[in-house]
Amino acid sequence: MLYRLRDAGHRACLVGGGVRDLLLGREPKDFDIATDARPEQVHALFRNCRLIGRRFRLAHVQFGQEIVEVATFRACGDIGDEGDGPAVERTKDGRILSDNVYGSIEDDAWRRDFTINALYYDIADFAVLDYVGGMADLKAGLIRLIGDPVERYHEDPVRMLRAVRFAAKLGFRLDPATEAPLQRLGHLLEQIPPARLFDEILKLFMGGSAIQTFELLRHYRLFGWLFPATERCLNRQQHHYPKTLLAHALVNTDQRLAEGKSIHPAFLFAALLWEPFRERLQHFEAENLDAHEAQQAAAEAVVQAQIRHTSLPRRYSLPMREIWEMQQRLTCITGKRPLRLLAHPRFRAAYDFLLLRGEADESARELADWWTRLLAQDESGRNRMTQPATSAKKSKPRRRRKPRSARKRAPATSPAPEA
Repeated sequence: MLYRLRDAGHRACLVGGGVRDLLLGREPKDFDIATDARPEQVHALFRNCRLIGRRFRLAHVQFGQEIVEVATFRACGDIGDEGDGPAVERTKDGRILSDNVYGSIEDDAWRRDFTINALYYDIADFAVLDYVGGMADLKAGLIRLIGDPVERYHEDPVRMLRAVRFAAKLGFRLDPATEAPLQRLGHLLEQIPPARLFDEILKLFMGGSAIQTFELLRHYRLFGWLFPATERCLNRQQHHYPKTLLAHALVNTDQRLAEGKSIHPAFLFAALLWEPFRERLQHFEAENLDAHEAQQAAAEAVVQAQIRHTSLPRRYSLPMREIWEMQQRLTCITGKRPLRLLAHPRFRAAYDFLLLRGEADESARELADWWTRLLAQDESGRNRMTQPATSAKKSKPRRRRKPRSARKRAPATSPAPEA
C-alpha cells in the first residue's frame, strides 16, 4: 500500500501504535497509514477500499480479514493548507464535531493525541520521523498529550480513556500535566455517543491489561461515568470487605487472552453488571415476584439503565442475561435437570461464571465444586450424583389390609364334625 501510494505521487508513512509497538519490541496489533492523498484519491487507488466517518473521514482498505486504516494529513489549525475555509466544527465547549481539514505531515503530527503515537516511519529513507518529542517519551515510559491537556480533552473526551488504556497496556506513567485534569473532567464522557463508548470499553477491557485498566479508571474517577450502577455497588462494602467478583473476572480475562483464548463480550458485561443485577433482583424478590419474573425484571432494569451510558447490543445483552438466569438453574442438583443443563448452549459460560462467583462467595464455591465434580464423572457417575438423597434406614413395608366389606363377606369356618 505504501509503495502504491508513493508510485501514484503521494507521500505515505506508517504511523501510530504500529510504529510505537515496533520500537518497543512488541508485536503490533495493526498498522495505520498517514498520507497526503485525500480519501477520495485513496479510494480510487484501491478497489478493496471503503470510506467511513463523517466527523473524521477515513479510508479502510481490506486485505482478507485485515483492515488497514488510511488517514489524510490533518491541518493543525482551522484552515487547511489550501485555505478553503473553516472545516473544523466545534461545540461551544470545544468538542470537535467535524475535522476534515487537510495539511502537511508536520501539521498532522501536532494534531495527534499522544507524543508516542505521533511517530512516522517513512519508506522514502526508512527513517522514523519525530516532530513532537515522541522518541524521548517512549524511552522515558511517559504518556504525554500533545498541546494543552484540558483543551485536548474537551476536543475529544475519549482521550481520557485512551490515556488510561495506554498507561495500563504499556506500563507507562502519565505526564503530570496529562494526568492532572482527569479526575475533574470525567463528566465530559456524557457527551460521547453510547455506541462509541461501547467500542472503547471493549478496547479497555479486552486488550490484555483489564485489571490494571479497571484500577486506573476507578483511581481517576472515570469508571463511574461508564458504569454508574456498578460504581455505586462497588462503593458499598459487604462484611467490611469490598466485593471481588469483578476483579476476579478481569484477572481471568487477562489470563485467557495471554493463553490465546477468546473472550466473549457478553461474559465481560455479565461480570461488569452482576452487582447491579443482584441488587435489582433482591428488590423485585421483596415485591413477592416469583423467581423467574424477578430475574427478568431485574435484568431488563439493569440493561435499560446501562444503555443510557454505553450501548449494549442485543447480540451481547441476550447471552449476558442467559448467564445470569442460569445461575439460579444451576442450584438444582438432583433429578434430570442437571443433566439436561449440560446440553444447554450457554452452560459453559454459566458454569465459568459460577466458578468466578465461587472465588468471592463461600456458598457459591460449594455449588461450583459440585458441578466441577459432576463434569469429571462418566455417565453412570453423573446419574449417581444426581439421584435424590434417600434415608439411611428403610422402614418395613406395611401389610395391606383388606377392605372392611371384604372381611364381612368372608364365610365363617364351620367346626369340624366329631368322629
